Amino acid sequence: MWAVIAGDFVLLNIVLFCFSLEFMKVEDWTWENKRLFLFICNVALLVSEGYFHTIIHQRLVSAGDILRRLVYLTLTQVVIAYLFMRHIMYWTGSGWLLVIIGVLFFFVLVVARLLERNALKHFRSNGRNSRTVTLVGSDSELSRLYEQLLKNPTTGYRVQGYYADENQKNMGIPWLGTIKSMVDDVKRGKDVKFGDELYVCLSRHDRDTIKLLSQHCDSQVTRFFYLPVSVETIPLNLTREYINDIEVFTTHESPLQVLPNRIVKRLFDIIVSIIGLALTGLLFPFVFVMIKLQSPGPVFFCQHRTGLDGKNFMCYKFRSMHVNKNADLIQAKRNDPRKFPFGNFMRKMNIDELPQFWNVLRGDMSVVGPRPHMLSHTDTYSRQIGEYMVRLFVRPGITGYAQVTGYRGETKELWQMEERVRRDIWYIEHWSIWLDIRIIWMTFKTFFVHDKNAY
Repeated sequence: MWAVIAGDFVLLNIVLFCFSLEFMKVEDWTWENKRLFLFICNVALLVSEGYFHTIIHQRLVSAGDILRRLVYLTLTQVVIAYLFMRHIMYWTGSGWLLVIIGVLFFFVLVVARLLERNALKHFRSNGRNSRTVTLVGSDSELSRLYEQLLKNPTTGYRVQGYYADENQKNMGIPWLGTIKSMVDDVKRGKDVKFGDELYVCLSRHDRDTIKLLSQHCDSQVTRFFYLPVSVETIPLNLTREYINDIEVFTTHESPLQVLPNRIVKRLFDIIVSIIGLALTGLLFPFVFVMIKLQSPGPVFFCQHRTGLDGKNFMCYKFRSMHVNKNADLIQAKRNDPRKFPFGNFMRKMNIDELPQFWNVLRGDMSVVGPRPHMLSHTDTYSRQIGEYMVRLFVRPGITGYAQVTGYRGETKELWQMEERVRRDIWYIEHWSIWLDIRIIWMTFKTFFVHDKNAY
């Protein structure tokens, strides 16, 4: 997707260079005017891409949807560029030049999208960029979903198979077993793998089975979808989605599933992390000397943590404890003997977390999000808390909603981690950039008002 967006900018500038700079009747423009014109056109496209970015990467999208998106993209780009020209360059001429450029750009993009879409279909037909899917049930809606949407290899879906009763093996794809045997395996704690997405089409009378499968999907970082006859009596917080004209329901909906929101959050993360790294650079000589004076060993503490979609990454911190063999197993405690004096001060003031801005810049973390946990804790709590792995649908954060609302530090009892997970999921489902700013401000206040759970 990002390559396609970058290609849009390349194509726009080719159009501008081949047409605007050579043939437009603005002989009185200086080179500074022309460069500013190029800049304005690119900024206008950047804004337009934020709202009408490419959707060819989506697995179930029609040519009509793509064409409609291109109309909105080019029209918005022309209007924004014209407004910028009027207010920045005091351009009082007619908009014919931008209209001609917009029309040319539109037709160039149509050809580019056609080539890009064919390339993507070829890529997916060869088994690349695919998502594995498992089906449960034998309802006609599930069969229609498979026939219309999943059977086409160019969508990038790979159906592992389906679970249904013995007398309902009629879908023409691998039968994985009966629903009862699958449910029994899940209840016994077997590692039943559904792949990236699970589609369930069962009667509302099977609400216990539906709930069990939803909870198992949460623990496996698998997207859960329900194709209902009626969902009112199922004890789940379900959100309606549409795949073409087929209605499905999912358990966890987040504003960060929308690309413009992800772009805004990522840009915000980059800006804040650059500032954070600048602060880290100023403090580093002092921190380096204090750590070396009080505790032999490395300045940085590097530890594998669980990140986005359950993938591990290397998390960086200033070392606040003496080197010890239990660093990957035991949480920091109040009056922990492993901490040295300056390390204790760093933890109370959150200074030890500053190197994680490097993780943010790398894309491993976000400034705000669920805190990343040690691998041992992920393994332990994912087996004890049904929705624990839902936290991993977004990037982990340096700070988070749970931390600024009283659930920071050691979790001595299971209910404390359960409440932290509940608040992390609330953050995921209610994200906004203003919520991130509020959480950062609440974290910043701990520099001056000590958090009793910071140790």
